[in-house]
Amino acid sequence: MSRPRHYVLAAGGTGGHMVPAAALAAELTRRGHRVALVSDERGVRFPDLFEGIQTHVLPAGRFAGGPVGWLRAGRKMLAGRAMARELYRTFKPAAVIGFGGYPALPALLAAFAEKIPTIVHEQNAVLGRVNRLVAGRVAGIATSYAEVARLKPAYQAKTHLVGNPVRDAILAIRERPYPLLDEDGVFRVLVTGGSQGATVLSQVVPDGLALLPIHFRRRLQVTHQARIEDIDAVRAKYAEHGIPAETATYLPDLPEHLAWTHLVIARAGASTIAELTAAGRPAILVPLPSATDDHQTANAREITKSGGARTIAQPAFTAAELAKQMQRLGLDTEALANAATRARGCGRPNAARDLADLVESIDAQPARPPVVIPQRKEAFA
Repeated sequence: MSRPRHYVLAAGGTGGHMVPAAALAAELTRRGHRVALVSDERGVRFPDLFEGIQTHVLPAGRFAGGPVGWLRAGRKMLAGRAMARELYRTFKPAAVIGFGGYPALPALLAAFAEKIPTIVHEQNAVLGRVNRLVAGRVAGIATSYAEVARLKPAYQAKTHLVGNPVRDAILAIRERPYPLLDEDGVFRVLVTGGSQGATVLSQVVPDGLALLPIHFRRRLQVTHQARIEDIDAVRAKYAEHGIPAETATYLPDLPEHLAWTHLVIARAGASTIAELTAAGRPAILVPLPSATDDHQTANAREITKSGGARTIAQPAFTAAELAKQMQRLGLDTEALANAATRARGCGRPNAARDLADLVESIDAQPARPPVVIPQRKEAFA
């Protein structure tokens, strides 16, 4: 085991940033290191992800809204940078690891100022805005895909393919066989729009499943995660169509649902793709069309090309199209199991380990005991 060190993880407050950060935190902690998290108000409140991890909220703003918005964001970034530098003087991190999102930027800027080694991890198949901004100054760039758009060729020497870390509960599914499915058995479908849900899935999926042949429809058992504002309408639709469905706005036991699922209908967010490929579950993917740089379509490309998923652009995602794709997949049990194997083949189950190895490889001195200095009460949340 390497010498115990201190590390700061900086991540934006969405699930796509927080889940891989939590997986790395768990791996580094297992190796005897001490980890602190820097994020925004949303990030530090994710349930069950960072138990026992020191967390800090830093101000950060998005550079949008014209000159006034840029000025406001700049002030927040400078305040966050100053607070991060104060944290580093006491916590003394050996490295700072950024996972993208604007809340990660003040922590990275502070690391540059303090000459602390830095790494960024990119979850998507397109390099995100914050990671593009800092890519020239970091010591390493860890990617989740072999091909990443917006990544300059000049950075290839410091780019490392590690994959996108997922939770241990998801990795455990990889060791379990694909659920047995015969022609008359229960067919389990998991519908999820990610941590924020997806209204289009709620509008289309119940009606699409209702168009399936009656002998197929009677076999369905659906678990559907929806937005709070959509949940009542979703429940009513499934009841109207006579399709057994468990509906919820949040699935704390999602790994167990995924373990028993035969087919997933989902967005193509980075964490969703990582979990599908780690677990080995076939999917019908509907990329979010408004995603920055259309990165969800790029995320879906590898698993779709392998035969582990089918991608439907949102404008083409109708009840009739969903029913057609469901029949092509679901009525051929051998083809469905083959798709699961192909999805699994795209997985990178050692992502957390490989990312932790990269982090440890940075040349830095072992962490010294924290120094206690007077702090302003409002410095950290």
